[in-house]
Amino acid sequence: MGRLKYDNTSGPISIDDATLAHVKIVIATKLRRHESFMMTWVNDGNGSDARSTIWIHPAIPLQFGFDQADLPTIDVERIKAMMTALNATGELNLDRLESD
Repeated sequence: MGRLKYDNTSGPISIDDATLAHVKIVIATKLRRHESFMMTWVNDGNGSDARSTIWIHPAIPLQFGFDQADLPTIDVERIKAMMTALNATGELNLDRLESD
């Protein structure tokens, strides 16, 4: 399980390495274009929030951590589908992206 650390004050968001590799590309693409958006995920049950949403903005620090040194294979069609869904709704919904 990889980790996405957001804003240096919150705990990390756990995401499987394959999904995180794709999320990293989507986020980098949007931020490179100076396009902010929401990102939502279901929490692991260790807190009071069952679901969380954050605002992804170029000024907020992000760090991607992977358990495996070798990056997973990137599926271009998966990236396209993620970008299409994000552009349609303005939200990257992680619980719909987890690898099988």
